[in-house]
Amino acid sequence: MLNFTPIQIRSVPRLRKYYSQCTYRLCEYSAGVKLMWRSHWHPEFAESCGCLVVLNHSRHHGCLFDFPVPLPGQGDVDGALGEIDAWCLEHGTAPAFGVVPAEERGRLLDRYPYSMVDNDRLWQDYLYRAEDLTSFAGRRYSGQRNHINKFRKLYPDAVYRDLTKEDGPAVEVFWEEFHRVFNKEDAIAKNELCYARKLMRQVGKSWVKAGCVELEGKLLAISLGEVCGDVLVCHIEKGLPQYEGVYPFMVQSFAAAHSQGLTWINREDDAGDRGLRTSKLQYLPADMGCKIRLRARNELDELAAVPVLKSERLVLDGLRAEDRADYNRLCLDDERNRWWGYDYRADLEGELTEDYFLETARRDFQSRLAVNFALRLDGRFIGEAVLYRFDCRGSAELGCRILPEFAGNGYGAEAFRRAAEWSLYQLGLYRLRAKCFHENEASRRMLAACMRPDGEDETFLYFEKRV
Repeated sequence: MLNFTPIQIRSVPRLRKYYSQCTYRLCEYSAGVKLMWRSHWHPEFAESCGCLVVLNHSRHHGCLFDFPVPLPGQGDVDGALGEIDAWCLEHGTAPAFGVVPAEERGRLLDRYPYSMVDNDRLWQDYLYRAEDLTSFAGRRYSGQRNHINKFRKLYPDAVYRDLTKEDGPAVEVFWEEFHRVFNKEDAIAKNELCYARKLMRQVGKSWVKAGCVELEGKLLAISLGEVCGDVLVCHIEKGLPQYEGVYPFMVQSFAAAHSQGLTWINREDDAGDRGLRTSKLQYLPADMGCKIRLRARNELDELAAVPVLKSERLVLDGLRAEDRADYNRLCLDDERNRWWGYDYRADLEGELTEDYFLETARRDFQSRLAVNFALRLDGRFIGEAVLYRFDCRGSAELGCRILPEFAGNGYGAEAFRRAAEWSLYQLGLYRLRAKCFHENEASRRMLAACMRPDGEDETFLYFEKRV
């Protein structure tokens, strides 16, 4: 199971072990972005199967994974994805990925046949060939060259140099002046400015590439980035706008200083800012780094309501308010639940109300985590069959429990067979799983009659049924 650790400054060496050789070309696959936006995304990381696995926490989108980053020639991406699947099953959530490299989209769509996919233009990265920004050669870059020539004419003593840790006070003076001329009210832009200022404190670290344009001891522009694979990722580009031409001068100088031997320069996204988009387009990107968001779904997403199923003696349908007393009795029966393998107390928060179990079942269905069938004999509630633990890959688990006074009459087996038939041939699952405790001989016999064995561990016997 994945064990996540919050990303902090001391995490950088472990992150860079993967990011320094990463081939995805997207800015999110970098230590700088993880640090810069950690108070927004609250990222955590784990290492598994020779891969870096990052989990982000979004207020609007919930848990979002990055695509696993393998060590070249060592990492098992499919193995890491399997660990993500297992983590999601244990936490009752569907696998969701926030930033999927375009080249890996097909792998995830093959893995999760029911998926919601989108590619938001606002967050696409601007990718430039390193040689283009280094030289600004050709007619298409005549505008940039003209701006640089004007800057040099107006400020002949301005120079580019790399920043060092000792430049910290000068950088803070720059920030104070930049704040005074900053005129954007957008919340994202304000947050970015605050996060960028904090990230600049990493200047001097071995993984940081940082530079400035200086005029007579005053910083006119600053830049910070890092190398990931064959890409120089530029996290910060800030200049005092009253110094005309300082931005193209900084862009070219920073590229020339730090992109030797690299193919690409990633100047990140524009976040929908019109001015920023115009500016980044003027530098003529050779490609746009698509960031695909993919959320796996399961077969229940196509189900509007709990269906009505009929077997020889039983009707299986949705739980009702009038089932409350009997359903509570079933859910509170410790002897029954010992074999069920679940204790409601593990998840209970606050007071146990009389509607707790019915409401939990309702929420699970609305969230497409499970479907609870009431088992009815001549209209009376006698137990339930639950389809749950959907892996979003065509598989789910089925369980059944009966009120004690109705046990021993084959109702559980009958309900199990009917629910299994519906799951595989109407809902569309290709694999159904079930388990029972070693010592639960009655359940073992029932499952063995319906399914084939699928292994065991110290606690459970496992069974499966496939289409």
